[in-house]
Amino acid sequence: MSAHIRAATAADIDGVLALEQLFPSDQLNRAALRRFLRVPNARVWVAVQGKVIVGDVILLLRLNADYGRVYSVVVAPAARGQGLGARLIASAERAAKAEGRNRLRLEVRSDNTAARALYVKRGYRVVATLKSYYDDGADGLRLEKALRASPIGHSPSSHQA
Repeated sequence: MSAHIRAATAADIDGVLALEQLFPSDQLNRAALRRFLRVPNARVWVAVQGKVIVGDVILLLRLNADYGRVYSVVVAPAARGQGLGARLIASAERAAKAEGRNRLRLEVRSDNTAARALYVKRGYRVVATLKSYYDDGADGLRLEKALRASPIGHSPSSHQA
């Protein structure tokens, strides 16, 4: 059964939090998720298989920024290998572009080879190394993808990460 992706609602909070519990660190809490569902500069999508949430993505769109930020992407271990992560990221990319953003950024654990491979395949490149970035002390990488041609005088490699 293929999962479908839709905008998240307040009714999805428990399902998203259950998904977060599958991962040992850097878990989203109820208050943060409620805030993301309520504020105008955040977008949350869920991937639903049957009646179970098997993935989610959170996109942040800061006011007056030329980039969006993928705050979180989660896919349940049982739902991996179905292209769901790519579909969730594509949802965030489309929304960021529709909101006028030129670039999309995200952070990933440096030891998460599967996620890194997905992002590279989708056109992301490393723009910064983040020492001890995660709760457990693991290093992270900041990745970025151009969503449209950069304005003259500004290229993704010319900014501070």
